[in-house]
Amino acid sequence: MADSISMKNGKIVPDIVVSRLPLYLRSLARLQEEGKEVTSSQELATRLGFSSAQIRKDLSHFGEFGKQGTGYNIAFLREQLKAILNLDIEWQVALVGVGDLGHALAHYGRFSQKGFRITALFDNDPAKIGMEINGVVVQSHDEMVESIKKAGIRIAILAVPVKVAQETADKLVKAGVRAILNYAPITLSVPPEVKVQNIDPIAHLQKMTYYCQR
Repeated sequence: MADSISMKNGKIVPDIVVSRLPLYLRSLARLQEEGKEVTSSQELATRLGFSSAQIRKDLSHFGEFGKQGTGYNIAFLREQLKAILNLDIEWQVALVGVGDLGHALAHYGRFSQKGFRITALFDNDPAKIGMEINGVVVQSHDEMVESIKKAGIRIAILAVPVKVAQETADKLVKAGVRAILNYAPITLSVPPEVKVQNIDPIAHLQKMTYYCQR
């Protein structure tokens, strides 16, 4: 929900603010690649299409990271944002569903580059169970809850058909998963402490066609 809130160090932070932090982090990385050491809220605003006031307000939820007139030290701000987003550690990820989409996701190298390592794969197709994909063996869907609990995995990617998506999400919650990246075109029902991010290319395309003839 757009108006939901999160807690960070005892402070209430709107989820919409948290959703913009990875965008700031990405822009800072590009600025560093360009050889820059200092940036400003105005420069970030120009790159991202937000207002500079919005960027300053977003960052103010977490502390003071720059000085008026001198801007932000890029390397320092990157490290601070990574710590805020808990990206200073490597996260284990479970991937459920290794069809065409799941298989591609299992091979997607940028997950590991950004601190997310797929360490568990699950499917209910007997032909796929026991297969090794990118060094990880596909386990049976029936082993999912116990295996995820044992590994202490908190993040899962859901790439299963719609008809089994909710049932699978229920099992992920039971296993202790607290964040689900959902590729199934369905709105999942989960407890409030579990965060779901929906990735639905069709819905995005349908939104964009509204603008195509305008």
